[in-house]
Amino acid sequence: MTLLEAEVVKAVPAGVATAFVRRVLARAEDVPEVAARLPGGKATVAVRITSDAELERLNRAYAGDAHATDVLSFAGSDSHLGDIAISWAAAERQAAEFGHDAKTELALLAVHGLLHLLGWDHTTAAERKEMTRLTVAALGRSGIRLAPRRL
Repeated sequence: MTLLEAEVVKAVPAGVATAFVRRVLARAEDVPEVAARLPGGKATVAVRITSDAELERLNRAYAGDAHATDVLSFAGSDSHLGDIAISWAAAERQAAEFGHDAKTELALLAVHGLLHLLGWDHTTAAERKEMTRLTVAALGRSGIRLAPRRL
């Protein structure tokens, strides 16, 4: 069994408690497919809630894309799964667009980033379907339901 610990830093004012993000990610490990990809023992992930400008800078520097995005994942090594950067402004915009609160959108983005760190992707229709299924299952462990059109 793995114990997933998340360090969460709010680099911008965000209307969500860091403990909420830690709980969502810890409960995601209850999804059997997620648990199967976690290393044994303790695993860590770092989450940075930040600005569109920082996501754009990171995306340009590490992916060569000169635009802001909502979430980026950076692989770690050994028991540190990696780092996740999330734009709080994007979470707020997307929450308003899809009809749920920003806290729910932030949880979705955090789980999405975790799944990428564990090796899932969404480049094909089959991969998108699997990531959607896993995301919904992981969020469900925290009692979070997405707006119907979100995924």
